[in-house]
Amino acid sequence: MPTLSTHVLDTALGRPAAGVPVELLDASGGRMAAAVTDDKGRVAALGDDLPAGRYTLRFDLAAHQPDGFYPEVAVTFRVAAVESHYHVPLLLSPFGYSTYRGS
Repeated sequence: MPTLSTHVLDTALGRPAAGVPVELLDASGGRMAAAVTDDKGRVAALGDDLPAGRYTLRFDLAAHQPDGFYPEVAVTFRVAAVESHYHVPLLLSPFGYSTYRGS
């Protein structure tokens, strides 16, 4: 079954965003797992063995940018049963963010 990881980078500061709390939620909003990004801005394993379905990663950005415009970012994505790993990076700037399907 698929596994999940994430990586948070602060593009304004040019470095990883360490200490960001991250939650994995199921399709109904139930909390499945939680972690905090390490000194490289990574969570290597979050919610192992995910069945196919919809999930949300919720990033508590207020922990990293207390005065930031976005105190929280929620990224909803779909897991297909045939994939072996999903990586969902988040790139931050003071007034914006982006995400993509990583590898």
